[in-house]
Amino acid sequence: MKARPLIAWLLVLVALGGGGAWWWQKQRTGEAPQFRTAKIERGTLTASVAASGTLAATVQVQVSSQVSGQIREVLADFNAEVRKGQVLARLDPETFEYRVRQAEADLEAARAQVGVQLATVAARRSDLSRARINLEEARRDLERKQDLVARNFISPAERDKANSVARALEQDVASATAQVELAEAQVRNVRSTVAQREAQVASARVDLGRTVIRAPVDGVVIKRSIEPGQTVAVSLAAPEMFLIAQNLRDMQVEVSIDEAEVARLRVGQRTTFTVDAFPGRTFEGVVTQVRKASKNEQNVITYTAVVSADNDSQILLPGMTANVRVVTDVRNDVLKVPNSALRFRPPGWTDAPKSAALPEPVRAALEALVPDAIAQSAPPARPPQGAAGPGTGQGAAPGGGQGGGQMRAFRERLERELSLTPQQKSQLDEIFASMRERFAAMRDAPESERPKLAERNRAELRARIGEILDPAQKKKYGEILVELSGRAVLRGRVFAPGPDGKPMPVELRLGLSDGSSTEIVGFVGDAKLAEGDLVYTGVISAASTTGPARPVGPRL
Repeated sequence: MKARPLIAWLLVLVALGGGGAWWWQKQRTGEAPQFRTAKIERGTLTASVAASGTLAATVQVQVSSQVSGQIREVLADFNAEVRKGQVLARLDPETFEYRVRQAEADLEAARAQVGVQLATVAARRSDLSRARINLEEARRDLERKQDLVARNFISPAERDKANSVARALEQDVASATAQVELAEAQVRNVRSTVAQREAQVASARVDLGRTVIRAPVDGVVIKRSIEPGQTVAVSLAAPEMFLIAQNLRDMQVEVSIDEAEVARLRVGQRTTFTVDAFPGRTFEGVVTQVRKASKNEQNVITYTAVVSADNDSQILLPGMTANVRVVTDVRNDVLKVPNSALRFRPPGWTDAPKSAALPEPVRAALEALVPDAIAQSAPPARPPQGAAGPGTGQGAAPGGGQGGGQMRAFRERLERELSLTPQQKSQLDEIFASMRERFAAMRDAPESERPKLAERNRAELRARIGEILDPAQKKKYGEILVELSGRAVLRGRVFAPGPDGKPMPVELRLGLSDGSSTEIVGFVGDAKLAEGDLVYTGVISAASTTGPARPVGPRL
């Protein structure tokens, strides 16, 4: 009787052991994985560029001192509203007052010298008049004696003596005339000295006036850098004393834009931005300038874009960090697929090797230049089940190689719209051939360097094409590039439920992306998707199909 409960317990243990072994074997052999799905939707896509910058007043005026000295008074503080000409600070004027007095004394001395020289001129003119009178008397005497000699009343010696006296008096007149001219020149010299002394007085008075620091514009003092008693030394650079924002109702954000995204920005684009001081609140602005001067910080090239913003409520303050979002393009009523579906690959799926095709950065660079334009490369190996590699454009389009056809289409468009001459056509072929080799050579470059090399090669390709064009063709060529830069078409792949219930690859031609969804421009191959169709975005649960079994259950 006691053996029956023992046997029952043994049977229960055997049953539990068998069930556990069956469950473990089931886990090892695996079941069909469960996938997360999403729908293909139709709607609006908005592409944007995100960056950060610093808020600042549209016009900021730095107030400095033009003279050195000690600060005696500071009459303006932070946040003070000031008017143009209002006194902000005063320097000790004592030194400059002495300079004014010295300059004025020098001026008076110079003016006195003018009086002395004018008196000298009068004396010299008097001497000249006396010499001229004596000369006239000598000439009359000479005339009388010549008449007497003709009548034989006097001897010729008397006439000759009178002639010598007249000639000597002529020299005296010439000498007196020179003395008058010299005195007049001295008067002019002294008067120029007076003008010089007057300029020195004016300069000294200007320096004295500069000891009073005034506001150059109407505005608000947003920075004060001086204190009473501080010494201001002006050498090569004027020291900053105050910083005045002319109008805080008009603000701007200077945003640093990466070189890969600067081509997407245009003046007039609408922007939104947020600041940490007001979480959850969005402000609007407009791109007013895209500066062409680049900045190189740790080998990272950026460009500055200026975004204007209204600040009627004056809640935005200079110096706040703004997180800016610039809307670069909007597409309405388009099919869009989640980006997670583009990244998804079913368990066990193996993409084709990429060595036979161009690397993705290279292909993306060419596709940014020409929609769906992919440089010719060696024919890619077809992946399993007739699917192409992810986003590499390896799927063959109907009618031959996709890359060559699109490049030919771009070349034909240039010939048609730019009216290329036979010589330009030949040069264009040489450019495409040489640059195709440059892009293909990027396969050996490190992965981190490929985007920069691709951007550099793309810019060189555009520049070389522009060099063979005349001015009219260059203008049209620029319009074509602007159009294509906003409509670049890339390639991608998603997986949808197939007729047999297994994931079926669908090759897509992609357009605009907003970071979470991407526009579907078209399809490559026979497989197509419509609005409402499901695509796979991830795996909920899946058993391992290759390699050693992984334990399932709670970790200890």
